[in-house]
Amino acid sequence: MLPLKQGITLKGYKRIILKFSGEVLKDKTNGSAINSDTVRALGKELKMLQKLGLEIGVVMGGGNIFRGMSENEKWGYDRLGGDYMGMLATIINSMAIADFLRKLEVAVEVFSALPMLNVCETYYPRYAQKAMGDGKIVLLAGGTGSAFFSTDSAAALRASELHADVIIKATKVDGVYDKDPKHHRDAVKFDKISFQEVLLRHLRVMDSTAFSLCMDNNIPILIVDAQNDLKNIGRAVRGEMVGTTISNF
Repeated sequence: MLPLKQGITLKGYKRIILKFSGEVLKDKTNGSAINSDTVRALGKELKMLQKLGLEIGVVMGGGNIFRGMSENEKWGYDRLGGDYMGMLATIINSMAIADFLRKLEVAVEVFSALPMLNVCETYYPRYAQKAMGDGKIVLLAGGTGSAFFSTDSAAALRASELHADVIIKATKVDGVYDKDPKHHRDAVKFDKISFQEVLLRHLRVMDSTAFSLCMDNNIPILIVDAQNDLKNIGRAVRGEMVGTTISNF
């Protein structure tokens, strides 16, 4: 399938926010924080999406380096300090991806909600909007810049600020189910579901802050299994039946 004119894909998206957990970068064989082969694969997939004419923002988690709450509880870190350590981890991940994208001759810019002079640009919505409009892949690092907010919340906030058409959340499952498919063989997957029904069924998609932001600002959330197959993102934006779309209909 080919994209439509002016960067509008068959799914109707032009500007997207991709949300990846940090674990997607982790080397599962030796436990190191960043697997170079995964970074290469992710970079190639982002380049392909850019060729479709999409304007792309990427929000990376930092769990491959520091897992926030679980590490706070394990080692006794103060929540405030632990959250800032997690935000710094997202900057490291974003810089790793940006470095490989530059090797692929892809225009890219890293923006951080935490000012990092001499490392990357400080995030301002207008600057990031301009970079996306100029065809750059924009890596949105540093979470929200404040403690007590997840990178899901950061993705929802950036999608709202940058007027994104959709958040594509890359997970380890292939969509949203009526119950946990790991423990229930009769679990039913939804192709589409409304925000309201997700709330009524108490289904966990994102944290409540992120979910409310998307619902209030009418930003659809597309859940896809991209940790096992990165190409599912491209399939989704081309209009193939992949994952689960959550929206106000």
